[in-house]
Amino acid sequence: MTLTPDTYDAKDFYDELVAADGSARSHARQMVDYFSGMDPQELIDRQHAVNRTIEDMGISFTIYSEGDNIDRAWPLDVIPRAMPAAEWDRIEEGLKQRVHALNLFIDDLYNDRKILKDKVVPAEIIDSSKNYLEPCKGFSPRHGVWAHICGTDLVRGDDGTVYVLEDNLRVPSGVSYMLENRNVIKRVFPRLFKNHRIRPVSEYPTELSRMLESIAPVDDTPTIAVLTPGIYNSAYFEHSYLARTIGAELVEGGDLVVEDDHVFLRSIDGLTPVHTIYRRIDDVFIDPEAFRPDSLLGIPGIIRAWRAGNVALANAPGSGVADDKVVYSYVPEIIDYYLGEEPIIPNVPTWRCSDPQHLEHALKNLPDLVVKPANESGGYGMLVGPHASRSEHEQFRRLLKADPRNYIAQPTLKLSTAPTLCGDALEPRHLDLRPFILSGKDQSVTAGGLTRVAMRKGSLVVNSSQGGGSKDTWIVEEAS
Repeated sequence: MTLTPDTYDAKDFYDELVAADGSARSHARQMVDYFSGMDPQELIDRQHAVNRTIEDMGISFTIYSEGDNIDRAWPLDVIPRAMPAAEWDRIEEGLKQRVHALNLFIDDLYNDRKILKDKVVPAEIIDSSKNYLEPCKGFSPRHGVWAHICGTDLVRGDDGTVYVLEDNLRVPSGVSYMLENRNVIKRVFPRLFKNHRIRPVSEYPTELSRMLESIAPVDDTPTIAVLTPGIYNSAYFEHSYLARTIGAELVEGGDLVVEDDHVFLRSIDGLTPVHTIYRRIDDVFIDPEAFRPDSLLGIPGIIRAWRAGNVALANAPGSGVADDKVVYSYVPEIIDYYLGEEPIIPNVPTWRCSDPQHLEHALKNLPDLVVKPANESGGYGMLVGPHASRSEHEQFRRLLKADPRNYIAQPTLKLSTAPTLCGDALEPRHLDLRPFILSGKDQSVTAGGLTRVAMRKGSLVVNSSQGGGSKDTWIVEEAS
C-alpha cells in the first residue's frame, strides 16, 4: 500500500502528508514509510480492527432520518493526519488571540456596546441577530468570559495557508471523538506511537475540569454538572462521556431546581447545591422563564440564578451572538479593536450579502461560491456553487434577495487532503480541523483537534451526519 506518485496523486490540492513531488512531508516521513511498508490486505485488516474497537468501546453518534434516531458506529479512518509542532504553536497562539478578542466583544455587546458606538461593527447586525439575547444585557460572567469552550474550524487552502472557517461558541461538539480517536489508534498501532513524538490530548478532561472549577461562584470543591437534553440527542454519547471523564453529574432539566436564586440537584438524600453547569442545551431552551415558555428541557429560574452570580453556565447564554457567520466576517476588525493586533490566523475572504455591492457580487458569481446561512450548523442550508445544479443556483438567488442579512458568500477553497482508505486503495480526501479552546481563569488549546474528512470523492462536506468521517490528529515534534 505505497504512497508514491504512481499510486497516490492529490492533483493540485495541498496534501497534509505527501508533497507535490510525491515525497513525504518531513513531519510525516516515518508515518508514510510505515504505511507504505504494509501490503494492501494488512492495511484493510487494520481498518477492520479500528472498526471493531470502535464497536467494542461503544463509540457512536446519532443521525436523524425521516423522523427516526439512528445510532451509528463512529467513522474513523485508519491513517492519521499529521501537522508539525512548529506550525501548530503558531496556530495555537492565533486561536487564543481570536477567542480572547471574541470574549471581549461579547462582554462589550451586552454592556457598554462601545464597538457599536464606534461603528466598527454595525449595530443593526447585532440587534437583528437571533442569538443576541435581551436577558443577558447588563451582566458579565466571572473573568469576563462568555465562550468557555470554543470549537474553531480550520481549513488549509491550496497554497498551504491555514484559515479560520468558522467559530462555534454555543455548544460545540466533537471533543469526545477527538479523545477516543487517539485511544483507538493507540490500540491498533502501538508501535507507531513508540516511533513518533506526538503531543498528547489526554489531558483535556483535566483542563476542562480545571476551567469549569475556575468559573464557579465558590472556590472550594464546587459541584459540576453536565446538562443534557437526554438520550435521544445526537451528541448524547459525548455528554455522558465528558461527565464520566471529569467526574461530573450528568443531569437533565428535571433533575435540577432553582430555590432562592440558587441551583440544586434533586437526589434521594435531598437537594445538593450545583455551582457550575456545562450545558449542552441551546440557549432558548435552557430557561422557560427567560426564553421559550414551552421548553421542557430547561430549568425555570436558572437565568435568575446565573445573573445573581450563584451558578456558572458554560457556555454562557448569549455567547452565540459572536458565532453568527456575518459577525465572523468582522473578526479581523474585532481583534484590532480590542487587542490592537493583526489576526494571526486569517479569515476566509467573505462577502456579506447585507451589503448591496457584496450581494451583487454573490448573485453574479453563485456557481463559483459557497453560500452559508448566518446561524445554521452541520453543513445544512448551504450552497456549494461548483457542485450545485442550475435550479439550486436559482433557488439561492431568490433566498439571497429575500433575506440578504441571513447569508454570506465565500470562494470555494481547494481544501487540503490527506490519504484515506477508500475500499482497498488510498485516495486523497478533503478535510478540516476543529481544535477546542478552553477559557476561564486561564486559556488552553487541544494539541490538534478533531479532523473531519469528506469521505465522498470530491466532496467538501465533512460533517458525520452527511457521510463524513474522521482521523486521529497528530502534532508531531520533529527531530532537531
